Amino acid sequence: MGQTIVQKILARAANKTSVAVGEVVEPKIDIAMSHENGALVLNQFLEIYKGIGATPKVWDNSRIAIIFDHRVPAESKKTATNQKKLREFVKEQGITKFHDIRGDEGGICHQILVENGYVLPGSVVVGTDSHTTTHGAMGAFAFGIGATEMAAVWSLGVALNIEVPPTIKVVVNGKLPKCITSKDLILYLIGKISAQGANFKVLEFHGDTIKNMPISERLTLSNMSVEAGATSGIIPADEMTEKYLRETANYTGKFEPVLADDDAEYDQIIEINAEELVPQIACPHTVDNVKPVTDLLGLHIDQVVIGSCTNGRLNDLEIVANMLKGKKVARGTRLLVFPASYKILKEAIKRNYVLDLIEAGAVVMNPGCGPCLGIHQGALGDNERALATTNRNFKGRMGNPNSEVYLCSPAVAAASALNGFITDPRREN
Repeated sequence: MGQTIVQKILARAANKTSVAVGEVVEPKIDIAMSHENGALVLNQFLEIYKGIGATPKVWDNSRIAIIFDHRVPAESKKTATNQKKLREFVKEQGITKFHDIRGDEGGICHQILVENGYVLPGSVVVGTDSHTTTHGAMGAFAFGIGATEMAAVWSLGVALNIEVPPTIKVVVNGKLPKCITSKDLILYLIGKISAQGANFKVLEFHGDTIKNMPISERLTLSNMSVEAGATSGIIPADEMTEKYLRETANYTGKFEPVLADDDAEYDQIIEINAEELVPQIACPHTVDNVKPVTDLLGLHIDQVVIGSCTNGRLNDLEIVANMLKGKKVARGTRLLVFPASYKILKEAIKRNYVLDLIEAGAVVMNPGCGPCLGIHQGALGDNERALATTNRNFKGRMGNPNSEVYLCSPAVAAASALNGFITDPRREN
């Protein structure tokens, strides 16, 4: 029987010819990423060496990435102190993939890894963030782990006791209709299989719809795979992947995609006709509470949020800027926009997207996680309602359990910002 992509990646990383679903392996790690929560990892890491009476030393200072993005600039004494500790650790250990709070290198960790060419096809990527699944869009096996597990990775360079997951094959064919993006596709899929539908499994995406998607759109699919419970969301590396690595990430090394065998065994096969998709919205307070936009037309929105590791890329900002150009955000509705990286922000400035957004009434924020997790910028007031291109709408997600968060695509968000209520973008174009 053939092997899926994740089986092949784990077999190679564990120095085996093949692995079976359910087998426990300890794969070598190619990239280990943390953001500010690296301070928790650091505490655990130091405890390991304290216990054995040895000098703390990371296994490979070129394979650890630390990126400040969740609370930038620091919003409190505690955050600033933790960031200071991590800076000192980075310097002490000689960690090379460090992205501080800087306009020439900063941004959201999941964007920084891909646009700098840190993630390659066939690699094993771990991060102390559940949306590490994002990097499966590059043909890698990428998944989130806890601080204790990451401390072990920093020490040993392997992930301990990893069970080879089964894979669900998602086949998407057909041309996406007008105003429909990969965000609508992934919301539709999550609504179809539920937030537990892919628990401890990998989603492997195939079909001509996927092949024709740019990397920016693929990243959205892999990013939100975890919202269906998936360990990872993998898209086979192809010419589009190589083009991105060469032209955007300036990668000059070998390109070696890992592809599933034709006779690979899948736990389930799901087929989707992209041409039948309509704009989707995830309603409070679960990501799988998905409805077509037509069921929610006219619902007042207090705050629209566009950005995050899900939809803060250049093509997302282009969609929004083009819809808002020459128009005004509705009075009584706030529009917050936060790009995924400074590289994206700078290109958006060159293309006048930022000016168009500001003149329309948007507040353009610094790259980072911003309002998405509710601990820094853009918190909601009591009984307020937000419409966001982010990835989660759990109760209290944007800082207030007495508010509501709805999830949507950039097109739905932009159209709704103009009217102050949920709007079908197909009627605005």
